[in-house]
Amino acid sequence: MSSKPPQYALVAYVKNSLGQYVESMRRDLHPDHTHLAAHITVLPPRPLIGSEAAVIARLRREIENVDSFEVSLGEVETFFPTTPTVFIRVERFAHRLRELHEKLNQGSMGCSEQWPYMPHLTIVKMPEAGQTQHALDESRRRWQQYQGERKAPIADLSFVREGENGQWIDLATLSLQRPKTTIRS
Repeated sequence: MSSKPPQYALVAYVKNSLGQYVESMRRDLHPDHTHLAAHITVLPPRPLIGSEAAVIARLRREIENVDSFEVSLGEVETFFPTTPTVFIRVERFAHRLRELHEKLNQGSMGCSEQWPYMPHLTIVKMPEAGQTQHALDESRRRWQQYQGERKAPIADLSFVREGENGQWIDLATLSLQRPKTTIRS
């Protein structure tokens, strides 16, 4: 058994047709990762300071007045050669995700991260760097074919803990405030 402390993250699952499409691409490009749900990471994996319950309570307090919003997705890119990851960049309202990241990356969830935070929807992280170019080319081809809306609502955040074999376990769902609608007469 590993002595490495568990890792925790905060993500916004993408459960619409866009998310399903990305999961389909991942399934074809790297079948070993079909268990990963499409998501946009708000806080990348990190060790926890304090108890899970205390962190969840703090996160709920921090986001109780944050309005939900919708992001638009742009082009397929890669972090290669830093990592063999292929992703879709968040294009519109990425600043809202950066603000949320900055607000929550403190205290019990604070972490000195390895790379600057960049909002994105991961398609796949390849097991070998040499496979990245093929995954990038294929992802770009398939993304051009996608006919659906390229938007994802950011309404709920999931606090997750790393489990066995690359599985992530949902510990809590934290809802952002629904924007108030104006009634017109």
